[in-house]
Amino acid sequence: MAHIGTLFIISSPSGAGKSSLIQALLDRPSTDGRLQVSVSHTTRSARPGEEHGVHYHFVDKPEFKALINRGAFYEWAEVFGNYYGTSREWIDQQLAQGIDILLDIDWQGARQIREQSPSAKSIFILPPSREELERRLNARQQDSAEVIQGRMAKAVSEMSHYDEYDYLLVNDTFEHALNQLSAIIEAERANTAKQAVRYQDLLSRLLAE
Repeated sequence: MAHIGTLFIISSPSGAGKSSLIQALLDRPSTDGRLQVSVSHTTRSARPGEEHGVHYHFVDKPEFKALINRGAFYEWAEVFGNYYGTSREWIDQQLAQGIDILLDIDWQGARQIREQSPSAKSIFILPPSREELERRLNARQQDSAEVIQGRMAKAVSEMSHYDEYDYLLVNDTFEHALNQLSAIIEAERANTAKQAVRYQDLLSRLLAE
């Protein structure tokens, strides 16, 4: 029996540092190729620097709707006229190969994923304070004051769903939060049921009479 990977759902309000933590985790040598980020499908146009298959799978609306009809997505949504979806086939293929998948998604998408994949593990990342969250959003220098206030209001709503998740991290000190995230991944890999599959030959030898 093949070793099965784990699907990790990761959510946070914008500005909590989720993307930076995910990238730093992937950059660690200890990931040994067994950890990947899910690449979503979208109908929006690629932005400068974005690559097909790396940042998103870029498809047109007829193709996306055909994928919906085939049941190809774990979840999908329409946002400002564009469609976004999480590929069921790609994730299942990676998990079957023993690869752990990080899925960066909001609480609504996370709820849909958990309904279909109860074995998925979910992690919510909080900022240390509202003031720090607003400071980080301003530090990006990407949005107007009006947009940032909108993001702050949305953040409060998003954070109210923290208790739907298996794990809760506070990204106060980046390195500490990164170590906690890494520890969660490693702890789930050491789950007895998963280890029994991965080391079945070893267990047979150890327990032979």
